[in-house]
Amino acid sequence: MTKEILMIVGDFGEDYEIMVPFQTLQAVGHHVDAVCPDKEEGDRVKTAIHDFRGDQTYLEERGHDFALTATMDEVDPAEYDALVVPGGRAPEYLRTHEEVLEAVRHFFEADKPVAALCHGPQILAAAGVLDGYEMTAYPAVRPEVEAAGCSWVDEVVRDGNLVTGQAWPDHPEWLAEFMDLLGDEVSHGDPVAADD
Repeated sequence: MTKEILMIVGDFGEDYEIMVPFQTLQAVGHHVDAVCPDKEEGDRVKTAIHDFRGDQTYLEERGHDFALTATMDEVDPAEYDALVVPGGRAPEYLRTHEEVLEAVRHFFEADKPVAALCHGPQILAAAGVLDGYEMTAYPAVRPEVEAAGCSWVDEVVRDGNLVTGQAWPDHPEWLAEFMDLLGDEVSHGDPVAADD
């Protein structure tokens, strides 16, 4: 059954964490609206690609231009079945927009499915919705989410309506858990590498 999914994005959100869930959820038949405060449908956000090469933190390079599919001021979170909050640098400033925090609070108050990845939980922490959850995020965000009242797990975790992962390498498991929560039929088998 098709679900209406809201995705909150912004400039320099992580490229894979925006593009992959956006396209994957569409591929299985869901409708996804990507919105950003202060931008309108058809406007674009710039993405950033984060790569893990053995340094103390990720390497950041310029990604793509991603077109928004709706205008945040015009959407009603009550009309959506689920929420996706990608990571990257965008969450650090998106969490300063009250309309973003209000939208997030709606999904938690209504106990609707929420998927957050990497730095996305910074927004959830700012919205004050994490108390009592078991979750994960990018490891550098751990102090923030623990201060917001959650308990930390070092892997993809699903706790009630919330599915969290640490970064885009978690996509297979993170998306499978979220899609299962949405009611999609998902196989949780071991992934096969492209060169196998």
